[in-house]
Amino acid sequence: MTHIQITPSILNADFARLGEEVARIGSADWVHVDVMDNHFVPNLTFGPTMVEALARSTDLPLDAHLMIEDADREALAYVDAGCGSVTFHVEAAKAPVRLAREIRAAGARASMALKPATPVDPYEDLLPELDMLLIMTVEPGFGGQKFLDLCLPKIRRARELMAKHGVETWLQVDGGVSLETIERCAEAGADVFVAGSAVYSSDDPDRMIGELRAKAASAAG
Repeated sequence: MTHIQITPSILNADFARLGEEVARIGSADWVHVDVMDNHFVPNLTFGPTMVEALARSTDLPLDAHLMIEDADREALAYVDAGCGSVTFHVEAAKAPVRLAREIRAAGARASMALKPATPVDPYEDLLPELDMLLIMTVEPGFGGQKFLDLCLPKIRRARELMAKHGVETWLQVDGGVSLETIERCAEAGADVFVAGSAVYSSDDPDRMIGELRAKAASAAG
């Protein structure tokens, strides 16, 4: 049985009240923190100092998604800041295997992200080095975008490759995940779901997490 995890993105939360906003998602498995540098993606968000402050204000583990150019040099700062999982983009990493090993050695889960147009097959041999693979189902950079169905075959393919290698790698999807799209992702093989606007635009974010979890679990069967 797949263990479904919901990791709400605080990109859609009120940045001025982050501690309170995170308190509204107490049943989440992780808090997804979108780190953007205005170079790799056309948007600017948090740095390590902000992430460290957030880590101090919650008991939930932090899942940092680094949409930054110099991932090789910057990633470990987010482990130091208190993140339990750090995701770098393969399009931005010059030495992905080395980076994944450094993140693991520093005590966090190592995760690698693929943009919508990046195929998974060339990275098949890297899967045993990763604790999680993130498949972006929108172009990274902004919250609230529409889910891209064209990514579903890639989710399926990633799950096949994981099964082929017998790895326990988690498969995360991020982008446009909602009650309308989560079942398709779960059927395709995803087990970790980033939901931003779906959670934070609802009246009761914590209840929405439960609804998303239930839908994904029934679809994963």
